[in-house]
Formats: sequence, structure tokens, C-alpha cells
Amino acid sequence: MEAELLNGSFHKKRSENGIRKSNEKVKIAVAHGDGIGPEIMGATLKILKAAGAKIEPHFIELGEQVYLSGNTSGIKPEAWETIGDAKIILKAPVTTPQGKGYKSLNVTLRKSLGLFANVRPVTALHPYVKTNFPDMDVVIVRENEEDLYAGIEHQQTDDVVQCLKLITRPGCERIVRYAFEYARAFGRKKVTCMIKDNIMKLTDGLFHKVFLEIAAEYPDIINESQIIDIGAAHLAAHPERYDVIVTSNLYGDIISDIAAEVGGSVGMAGSANIGKNIAMFEAIHGSAPDIAGQNIANPSGLLNAAINMLAYIGQTEIADNIKNAWLTTLEEGYHTADIFNNQYSIKRVSTSEFADAIIARLGESPVKLPKSSMASGTGKITIPEYKRKEAEKQLLGVDVFIDWKGSNPEEIGEILSNISVYKLKLKMITNRGVKVYPRGLKETYCTDHWRCRFVAMDANIDNPEPVYEPVEYEQVIALLSKLHNEGMDVIKTENLYEFNGKRAFSLGQGE
Repeated sequence: MEAELLNGSFHKKRSENGIRKSNEKVKIAVAHGDGIGPEIMGATLKILKAAGAKIEPHFIELGEQVYLSGNTSGIKPEAWETIGDAKIILKAPVTTPQGKGYKSLNVTLRKSLGLFANVRPVTALHPYVKTNFPDMDVVIVRENEEDLYAGIEHQQTDDVVQCLKLITRPGCERIVRYAFEYARAFGRKKVTCMIKDNIMKLTDGLFHKVFLEIAAEYPDIINESQIIDIGAAHLAAHPERYDVIVTSNLYGDIISDIAAEVGGSVGMAGSANIGKNIAMFEAIHGSAPDIAGQNIANPSGLLNAAINMLAYIGQTEIADNIKNAWLTTLEEGYHTADIFNNQYSIKRVSTSEFADAIIARLGESPVKLPKSSMASGTGKITIPEYKRKEAEKQLLGVDVFIDWKGSNPEEIGEILSNISVYKLKLKMITNRGVKVYPRGLKETYCTDHWRCRFVAMDANIDNPEPVYEPVEYEQVIALLSKLHNEGMDVIKTENLYEFNGKRAFSLGQGE
């Protein structure tokens, strides 16, 4: 995959036999969204038309009304066809009804369309948009498809539900390389990785490991790693210390909003979701139904997304014209209610008035704020295809999760220790990740969800670093049959593997 990025925005290269040329009208799948969506989309499209954007909107239906009509995905089949044809989406915020099994439409679109990179530049617009950090200029590159947002959840016992955190090597490699390529393309000096691998040593540990591997290929760019909790705190207190941040899906969602808020306003920031074949552009804020229909919403977030969209499709001069008119409007003090202040605002304007003020300033450039110049520079971002390296995989045991209503770990431990299974033995039991058998602490609170680890009979499990021995899968099947016959409610199993001789499963706390 090869893409060209222009000054923080995104321009897909076209071959001679490609989809479209820059002087042709470009098909755009346009979704008006919910809440304030129709108002800010109307304002945005009006500005694009006045600026001469060469686009051909094709309107699609998605969001709350589609959900409520009985479609749990929130998007009609014909909308998928339009998206597949256009390859570009401009989307206003949508509302996902609470409960009743409705899936997030944003997550569905990002994952179904392979939009692996969410890119959110946040630049201070001081002093016209109030911020304590006038020098802030940070880009957050967020992995967009996996992590906890896979949405795989189960209730396993009366008391316990789980959510699976899925991190893949190809997902890590793609997003981390994108971050470094982005930094190199735009002359940025540093990439910061934010993870929590002091706790999640395998999932976040893989993300961190891949980051260090790829960082070594970019000696011209400073790299650093931070634990996400302190990293988020530092971002909120000292955003000027950051340049490009790369992180996984959930952390990226959280710190993107932190960055936008400390930069001045969540309502001002646009977002690009980039995939190999399709791209989607949207504001990062929600549908704000409480102010819908009042003509007071700020369309800047969606407008900035549309500006990035124009750059992506090669219309960089038009993108610059719109952005410079927008910056000039802010400088001259025409502000919507969310950013209005007595010192720098001269008029509180409605959504439609703000759009008209921008249109009136097309062709003008800001005096104090940095002028947009997307058309003046280009940078290539190349993400190679992933090549899997096969590892030697060996089964070492199994974690059996049991729904057991007792409260004494010694009791269940004795029962399981006395179950005779061919060449397997109970190593330990944990409850909520803490070892409770053998030699647990009586103060540890236990629920009805017991992880019971079985390993080879000749495994040396008393070492500080346990030595495991291979087992056969037939032994696991025999164990499960035996547990069932003994009346144990087995709710889940996880096989324990090593890859290339390295243990690939976590130990319990206290083990």
C-alpha cells in the first residue's frame, strides 16, 4: 500500500488506470448523521461547494433511524454498495441507541472496511480558541481495528463477565510503521509509544516489542515509550512535549479526546480513518442531540475532516483555500457559542452564519495563525504487506475455567488435586488473576470464577521460574471429560503454549 500525505492531510496516489484524476469530480459517500449531524454537514457541504470542490456527493443512510428500523448494524445494504463504489466517506456523527445489542457503527465501519489507522492532528489555535497550551502541535496515530474494540464479550458465571483484548502482530506492525512513516514524511522529530505492558505483558508487551523493532529502522527519529496512565497525565499537563503518539485502540480513543480538549475544543478536531482501499473522514465529537436543531453547533470538526478529505483526493489547493478562510474567520472573531469569548470574539454566530463567514473569506489568509500550505509539500507513506514467520508451537498444559459456587479455595483445590487424569496434575488455582491455591491468603476475596491450571505430571512447578513439559491434546480432552463426569461446570479453556521455546501465557499474581 502506498499513500501520499500532504502537510497533515491525506492524498491517495492515482495510477494512470486508477480510480479518478484530480480534475474530475470525485464520488463521495456522504452521511448526514444524527443529532447535530445534518446541520454541520449542510454547512460543510455549502462551504465545499462555494470553494469549488470537485466532488459528487452520494448520500447514504446510516445511524439511529436505521438502527430503530430493526437493522442492528445501523447501516443499510445499499449504503455498503455506495461506499464500495466511492471509496471515500464523509460522515457526520451518529447516535448508537443504548442497549438492545446495537453495535457501534463507527467500529463496524472501521473494522469492516479495513480502516486501520485513525489519525488525529491537534494544533492549538491560540489565542482565538482558549487553551493553556499555545505551543501544542501533536498527532495521535491510533490503531483502529482490534484491541478491546473487537467487542468479544461473554458472561461466564453469575458474577463474572469477560471482554477479550486482541492484539495482533500484523496490526501492531502496520500502525507503528505508519506512525514512523508519518513522522518522517512531515519532518517530525519524535514518536512516543503508549502502552501498559507492566501489567498486560503479552498483549501490550507485543505492541511495545514491535514498536522497538520498527523504531530501530528509523534512527533519524527519536523514539520513547511511556506507560499509558502517566503518559495520559503528561499529555494533559504538558502536550507541547509530544510530537507523534502511537498507541492501541482504546488508549488512542481516550488520549485523542484528551488532546483535543486541552488543545481548545473537542468540537474543532477532525479525524481521518485510513485503509488500503477506502478512507473515511469525520469529526471526533458526538452527535450532541441536546443542541440538535438549534443552529448553534460548531461545524469546524467536520469541516477539518472534509479539508483532509480534499487533500487525500488531490484537491490540495482547494483544501488550503478553505482552511485559510476558516483560520481567517477565527482570527477575525466570528465564533460559534462553544468557543465564544469576550476578549477575542466580536460576534457570536450560528452554524449557518459561521459557514457564510468562511465563504466570504475564501481567498484570504490568516495573519497570526500559521497559513495552511498543503499543496507545497508531499511525503510518501509506504506500508509493506505483512509476512508471517511460522513459529514452533508446543502445548504445555491447559487453564480450565470453572463455575464453582464454593468460597474455600482449599476445598476446590483438594477436589481437583485428587482427580486422576493420565499424566496431568493441578498446578494452581487463581481467582480474578490472584493465586489462591496452593498457599493462598485467606484475605483474598473469591468469586465464582476459578482458573485451574493443569500441566504435565513431570513438570517442575516448584521452581521460581516453573519448568513445563509437553503434553498431548488427548490429555486435555481426557481431563475435560473427567471434570464433567465429576460434576464440574467447565465454562472455558485456554491452552498453554510456548512459541519457539518461549512461554506464551501469563502467570497468576502470587505464583
